[in-house]
Amino acid sequence: MFGTINYFHYKSFCFLNKIEATILSFSSTFRPRNYSKTETMKGTLMLSWILIICLSQVAVRSQYYSDTLPYHPRPPKVTNLHFFMHEHTGVTAVQVAQVNITSSDNNSSVPFASLVAVNDPLRTGPEPDSEVIGNVQGIALLAGMNASSTQYIDFGFNTGKFNGSSLSVFSRGEPGLAVVGGRGRFMMATGVALFNPILINATNVIIEFNVTVIHY
Repeated sequence: MFGTINYFHYKSFCFLNKIEATILSFSSTFRPRNYSKTETMKGTLMLSWILIICLSQVAVRSQYYSDTLPYHPRPPKVTNLHFFMHEHTGVTAVQVAQVNITSSDNNSSVPFASLVAVNDPLRTGPEPDSEVIGNVQGIALLAGMNASSTQYIDFGFNTGKFNGSSLSVFSRGEPGLAVVGGRGRFMMATGVALFNPILINATNVIIEFNVTVIHY
């Protein structure tokens, strides 16, 4: 890495020498009649130093970070969302990993340390034929011995005002899910997603969501 930096400085030095030689040649060729050689040299050296300073600033700023500046946020907005997640066990929610459990205390159908991948549609109502407004994608890890899970999911919307936007959730499940970010119109969002199970059986799960989002 340091060899690369030294090489860069060497190439910059050579480049500056070439520029200075070009400027000197240009100045001597096109020097006005009323200008003495000394005055021309002064102007040439001044221009050379200006170029050196400018190019050195470019080299200094060739970093992976910028200057730290004060943050001036826009006034935040609050949006409330209401939708239903429709899950079909084994179709839109699939168990992808499971550790062998020998404890007799774990009676859950989805045992501790199981990993479930989800890709569930989001609808405007609990009815199976209600309008689809997006989907939720991610994974749920059964990280609690009481069958509680930790969610790593993203609510994406593909219609209406928030088409192309999504909300990112990284949270335990009780009593609500923490919104930790987003994209599109929900960029840099925070908030909470409260949920209420409507239907849970062997093949289908329907969950109602009321989400409050603070965003810019």
